[in-house]
Order: sequence, then structure tokens, then C-alpha cells
Amino acid sequence: MAVQTVASTENAGNAIDLGPAAALSCRECGERFPLGPIFACATCFGPLEVAYDLPGGGPAETEALRKRIEAGPNNIWRYAPLLPVPADVATKPNLNPGFTELVKADRLARELGVTGGLHIKDDSGNPTHSFKDRVVAIAVEAARAFGFTTLSCSSTGNLAGAVGAAAARSGFRSCVFIPHDLEAGKVVMAAVYGGELVGIEGTYDDVNRFCSELIGDPIGEGWGFVNVNLRPYYGEGSKTLAYEICEQLGWRLPDNIVIPIASGSQLTKIDKGLKELISLGLVEDKPYKIFGAQAEGCSPVSRAFKDGHDVVRPVKPDTIAKSLAIGNPADGPYALDITRRTGGAVEDVNDEQVVDAIKLLARTEGIFAETAGGVTVGVLKKLIETGLLDPAGETVVLNTGDGLKTLDAVAPTTGPSATIRPNLQSFREAGLV
Repeated sequence: MAVQTVASTENAGNAIDLGPAAALSCRECGERFPLGPIFACATCFGPLEVAYDLPGGGPAETEALRKRIEAGPNNIWRYAPLLPVPADVATKPNLNPGFTELVKADRLARELGVTGGLHIKDDSGNPTHSFKDRVVAIAVEAARAFGFTTLSCSSTGNLAGAVGAAAARSGFRSCVFIPHDLEAGKVVMAAVYGGELVGIEGTYDDVNRFCSELIGDPIGEGWGFVNVNLRPYYGEGSKTLAYEICEQLGWRLPDNIVIPIASGSQLTKIDKGLKELISLGLVEDKPYKIFGAQAEGCSPVSRAFKDGHDVVRPVKPDTIAKSLAIGNPADGPYALDITRRTGGAVEDVNDEQVVDAIKLLARTEGIFAETAGGVTVGVLKKLIETGLLDPAGETVVLNTGDGLKTLDAVAPTTGPSATIRPNLQSFREAGLV
């Protein structure tokens, strides 16, 4: 795999305005590098993430930061002081995602036996109807800062649509790459924004390897791959889920959070966001548990957790939850560390359980989730049944996308209750009253 090093950007860091972002730091060895479009440590090849100069101080400074956030726009830019974006980010052309609804799911709670309070963080309300709008919005600002002209990505579907839409709004060219056999709805949504959409014969992992090669080729010059060479910035968008959940709960931590695992980045960055809120004094420190959710047909992290392993062995995906079908998750080992550190777990459910959970959430709360949402709700049910999650704790479950994108998953078992003639007698005969 081609790996960009810091050499090409070592003199650029001082001129780059990405707000409180101070440097890139290796998650393995801790070495720091100037801000730039790099994603791997030049020393140990570990993954890089954004390090910050965050606001600090005593209670007065904390309260001032809280008020500044609460006075901000109803999107992720209310958290600009905590993100790698310029201070004037809200004035730039962007899709402005975020601050989606935190639904108090009382009817679902009764069905599952949750007594401590249950909430659904419903990110289907974002501009392209998935949480990917958050991460892409941050990546767009990094792409601007580094002078890229083309936005690109490897995608299981939702990210392709988010990149296409964000590029159209922000004035970038886009060219995105997907597995050739994605759900039709996601293919259409990725293509409709007018950018180039390229299907690749193979799995997501094949697509991702191709994109890594393209970055190292002259063809890829001027291209910002949001989840490759812009990945350190892109990943920070997931922190805003943690920020919003805590703010919407009245600036407090939940007891349990159930998060779907594809690459594992969302889970690791939500944990990072929670720890930042604690260190800033915006929430009171207390124990919380993070749970990871996978589909049985692509569950390398779940398998490693159950087997007590620290290494995640790649698998070939075979599941209806295509948005989670990453057989070699880059952040898998870190997701394992976090779930174990917090006292959580990683669990998986089969395709039938995914469909049942989609219908359960729709029937109880009026939320039509895509298959990834079926995975999280299905895993929540399983965690409660197996005693791994305490139903007396306040729990938040993520729905990361809209069910209209994955209609094929529920279409075979969902349809009209009856077909009748247009008269009352026919309706009575149908036995519906």
C-alpha cells in the first residue's frame, strides 16, 4: 500500500488554518507531525489523528465555552472550537449536517425491558440521510486548507452519496469508488449529484486498496480521499455525535452507548469526544460503557472480542448490512480496547435478526432504519437478553442511516396487509376489523 509521509507537507503546517488543530499525532508511538494530508506515521506506520490546543481553564472558562456552543448554529459547527476547522467555517458553502434528533424511545424500551431510559440518536435526518455527512463536512474543510480540487473516497454506499453531495455544494469535483454490487438506492443516490461514480469488482476492502494505490500515482495528485489521506480529519466528524448526545441529555454522559462497527472509526471517535467533554469540564466524569454492534456475516471485531484476542482477523463479508461490510476494519483493535476498557462488549446478529430489529424500531418509534440501524437495535436486544448490558442504565443507540436506502432488506417480508375490492363487504371479509 502506498503511504504518504510528512515530507511533502513539512513546511505547510504553520500556514494551515484548521482552528484548534495543532498537529497530527501517531496513535501508536505518539510522534507528532505538522498538519497535512497524511494518514500514517513516517516512523512506525501507525495511524495518525488530530491533536488539539483546546480551550481550558476553570469553571468560568468552561461555562463560557458551554454558552458559546449553545448559542451556535443547529448543526455541527456549534462545536467548531473543538474541531479541526477554521473559526469562520459556518460562513463557507457546506451541507451543514448534525444536531439530529435524540429520540426518547419509551415504546421500544418497554418492548426490550429497558428501565433506565432509552434514546435513539437518529442520524437519518442528515442532508444525505446518514451520519457520513458529519465526517465529510470536516474532510471538506481539510481539503480546502490543503488546496485539493477533487474529493474522492472508497465507500460501501453512504459515504459515496455524502461526498457527491458535499462536493456539489462546495464546488469540488468528485470521483468516488464503490463495490459493484451495492444496493440500488445507494448507487442512485451517489450518482445523482453529477460526480463520477466508479464501481469496482470486489469487496469494500478491494476498493479501499485500489484507492490507496491511486493516492500514490500521479493520477491522484490534487485528490482528497476523505477516508484515506484526509482520514485523520474525516474521523473527527464522528466526535460530534458524542458532543450532541451529551448536550441533548442536558450535558451528561449516558450509561451505555451501542454503536455499529464498520471500520471502527465511529466508535473510537465517539469515545474520544466523550473524553474531551470530561477533560473540558462540560460533563461530569462518571463510568460509561461502549458496546460495538456487527452483522454476523461480517463480524471480525465481535469474533476477536469473544475469543479474547487483540488482533482482528480479516473476513470476507456476507451480510445484508452492506454499510458495515468491511472485512478488515482499520480501527478494529482500538474498538476492542475501548469496549474492554469501558466494561462494554462487541456482539453480532444475523440477517434475520437485523430485519426483525428494523421492523421493531419502525413499529415502536416510527423510525425506519437502514440495515446498520437494524444491527444496533438487534444487538441491543441481544445484549439485554444475555445480561451483558444493564437495562437499568440510561442507554443510547445509534441509527446511522435511512431505511429508504436499504429497501431490499425488508421488501420480501413487508407489504400490504390485504388487497381488497373497493367496498365495505370486501374489507370485512379481509378480517382486518
